[in-house]
Amino acid sequence: MGTGRPPDGGPFVAADVHYPRSGGARAAAVVAADAGFSQVVAEHIATVDEVAPYRPGEFYLRELPPLRALLAGMRLGLLVVDGYADLDPAGRPGLGARAHAEFGVPVIGVAKSEFAAATQAIPVLRGASRRPLLVTAAGMSRADAADLVRRMAGRFRVPDALRRADALARGGGPAGGPAPDVDRGVWFS
Repeated sequence: MGTGRPPDGGPFVAADVHYPRSGGARAAAVVAADAGFSQVVAEHIATVDEVAPYRPGEFYLRELPPLRALLAGMRLGLLVVDGYADLDPAGRPGLGARAHAEFGVPVIGVAKSEFAAATQAIPVLRGASRRPLLVTAAGMSRADAADLVRRMAGRFRVPDALRRADALARGGGPAGGPAPDVDRGVWFS
């Protein structure tokens, strides 16, 4: 699935979704001016009240609706998601491929754990970690995607933008700013 050229224009968005025990989902995005995510320009949060149940191999059914709510009206040049773009060497679409089809931009899938069928994923070591991230892509080559992930800001295994999106999705507030606007579900820093 990983074909195409690396993105040369932004904005560049890293997104994650969290599912609180109380139900629904909370999606968060970190927006940067550069593909390395060293110049973060905004953070966004959106909530949805209901989500599909988890089904192995069909994670996109649960994850895409919160991403739609989060990214509605947002201009994108690249999307980085926590998960896989494709689920096997034959190109069975995962979350990233579904997001690529939906939003029309290159999508990089960055998985923290192995999916046995995804043998095409490129392992990327970052920081001092001996556990690789597993990188797949839709709309660009896997090699270019792996190179971008390798160079993303942050000294830990998981790039800072994905760590921040995860923290925001779990309920963390903006860095040094006001709490999210709960009524609108979106805030900007």
